[in-house]
Amino acid sequence: MRSNPYPSDLTDEQWAILEPLIPPEKQNCRPRKHAIREVLNAIFYLNREGCTWRALPRDFPPWKTVYNWFAAWRDDGTWAIIQETLRQQVRERAGRPATHTARIDSQSVKTTGPGEQQGCDGGKKVHGRKRHIVVDSMGLLLAVVVTAANVDDARAASVLLENMRAHDLPNLGILYADSKYHNHAFEDWLAENTDYELRVVSRPQGETRFILLPKRWVVERTFAWLGRYRRNSKDYEVLTKSSEAMVEISSLHLLLKRLAPKQPCQKFAFKPHHHRRKAA
Repeated sequence: MRSNPYPSDLTDEQWAILEPLIPPEKQNCRPRKHAIREVLNAIFYLNREGCTWRALPRDFPPWKTVYNWFAAWRDDGTWAIIQETLRQQVRERAGRPATHTARIDSQSVKTTGPGEQQGCDGGKKVHGRKRHIVVDSMGLLLAVVVTAANVDDARAASVLLENMRAHDLPNLGILYADSKYHNHAFEDWLAENTDYELRVVSRPQGETRFILLPKRWVVERTFAWLGRYRRNSKDYEVLTKSSEAMVEISSLHLLLKRLAPKQPCQKFAFKPHHHRRKAA
């Protein structure tokens, strides 16, 4: 371990939780050259601080090695599996193991360069992509899908919920959403493919100010949590799969902080400086 860890580094307690979830080494393959803990620390650093891959500090493993691990676990679904496992652990610790309700919403963000699936959200005047997420009653991520910003929320919701159905959620029955999801095609898809009841939470008629809407504020808070990770300030990724993985990594890191919070730094006692009195 490095003598001067970064704020995003895993603590020993967090690593003890995460290590059993790391896929084992494949047989008949070259042994791992770099410690997986340091590879994860590098990925968490990039995700939290928002730097580019090539700008990773030199005390981490080589950036190409770190990226290869990120991409491999993105493609085989490891990030999503670990995130979901930690979510269940957080709920069990909170005494809420069963997931009865969920919230769904989207967020439009700008992109920074060429990449797949980009468009313009005419309502929010944003050219880029749209993050669609569904969270549980605690605001913990259940699934994420990234599309072009011009894709309708209700159209993307079916893909999002298909991803969520990969989890074992037999008690989930109610899905809270805003008026954008009040769509006949989406409601028909829900009736044919799920047992979820869609409940639309709308703003009071004639209200133009910002107000806290019941149930919907939970998913808005989740977007705020994810926004603390600078890699999510815009969409910097070429592939939408990478964008989804970055959201899952941010959520994973937040869950680890809940399961094993870092100890607060010791406060240093303030010692006032006493000036020597000049001789008369």
